[in-house]
Amino acid sequence: MAVLTVRNVPDEVHRALRVQAARHGRSTEAEVRAIIAAAVTPARRLMLGDALAALGRDLALGDDDIDALGDVRDRAPAAPPPLP
Repeated sequence: MAVLTVRNVPDEVHRALRVQAARHGRSTEAEVRAIIAAAVTPARRLMLGDALAALGRDLALGDDDIDALGDVRDRAPAAPPPLP
């Protein structure tokens, strides 16, 4: 697991962080980890099917458009990658 050092944290921010950690019943270090995780982790996992359906709705694709995509699709089997 990685180690992160944060320098020059203002005293008032450090105090507020300690108070918030105490309210949540965890150490200051655990509070910082929770804050960082919440800031960089998406609130909801992106599901590929949902994203593709939304894209189709945004582009107003109809059945004819989907059929046209099938007509130009390359149906040849993929070649295996060469081995080194």
